[in-house]
Amino acid sequence: MLPASIQITGELLSAAEVQDICESLKEDSVRLLSVRGCQLSDRDFGRVCLSVAESSSLAQLNLNLGVVSGISRTRHLADALKANRSLQTLFLHGSPLLDAGLVTLNSALSTHPALVCLDLGDCMLGDEALGLICGMLPPDGAKSGLRELTLSANPGISSKGWARLAIAVAHSSQLRVLNLDYNPLGDQIAGMLAVSVASSRTLEVLDLEGTGLTNQSAQVFLDMVENYPTSLRVLVLAENDISPELQQQICDLLSEGEEDDDREAPPLMQSPASSSAALLPIRDKYQPIRDKYQPPNWLPHSNSSPQMVLLTSGLGESLLAETEM
Repeated sequence: MLPASIQITGELLSAAEVQDICESLKEDSVRLLSVRGCQLSDRDFGRVCLSVAESSSLAQLNLNLGVVSGISRTRHLADALKANRSLQTLFLHGSPLLDAGLVTLNSALSTHPALVCLDLGDCMLGDEALGLICGMLPPDGAKSGLRELTLSANPGISSKGWARLAIAVAHSSQLRVLNLDYNPLGDQIAGMLAVSVASSRTLEVLDLEGTGLTNQSAQVFLDMVENYPTSLRVLVLAENDISPELQQQICDLLSEGEEDDDREAPPLMQSPASSSAALLPIRDKYQPIRDKYQPPNWLPHSNSSPQMVLLTSGLGESLLAETEM
């Protein structure tokens, strides 16, 4: 029997429900576990973590929206990650980790043998935490690292911290998706990120929605995609003070590059078994005006759109199809 998924949102979990989850994890019958926004006792959270540690089938764990609510739970999670060897995707969006929480998790995250997708959006992180995250983006020739990273809505990170991240991204040999939406970056940091994109041989998706950019940043990105080879395929610039004309020009140039690659690339062959096991992580998109944690709409790219629309990431075997919206 193929591993299944358990997806529960915003509920108060009873001890019996937690017991069922734990047994399923221990039996290696769960590939995706999502308890986003759920309430459970500290004791029950510890029980779930012990079962995560024992599971060899779990590929995606969603603890978004405050499930990891304190340092004791962070320690339980760190212990589980140190023992687990199967997890590929971890969502902690909306968890009050602070820098201290990331310090607690760092060793487990940075040494995990399978983890490729990490969501730390809206986790109240600062420069200390970001320095540790940069260590998860090893330079070319070093160990493997993250392929998808979300750091949305962490306004406590300074310009110095973002500059450090830009350097790490430029030299990362793995990173393909970087989500920095709803951080107060401004044009200066955007310029640094443009240099990172131009230097990177892997980065395909960059989300800068609502980051305080102007036409100045857009012009830099336009010059980059127009005159230099880049792996970038999706650039999200919505909710910035950028003219629709500039956004459309960037969109058109990125689309042209994507079409050229499609013509040059050989057809992909995929067995039915591998496609059914694909994991498609869906992240919680930060919404500063309406419901703060409204999930994103994942739409196919359209050339007629004024912005490139962020797609579900294409990490192949590391993504999961049955994830909740």
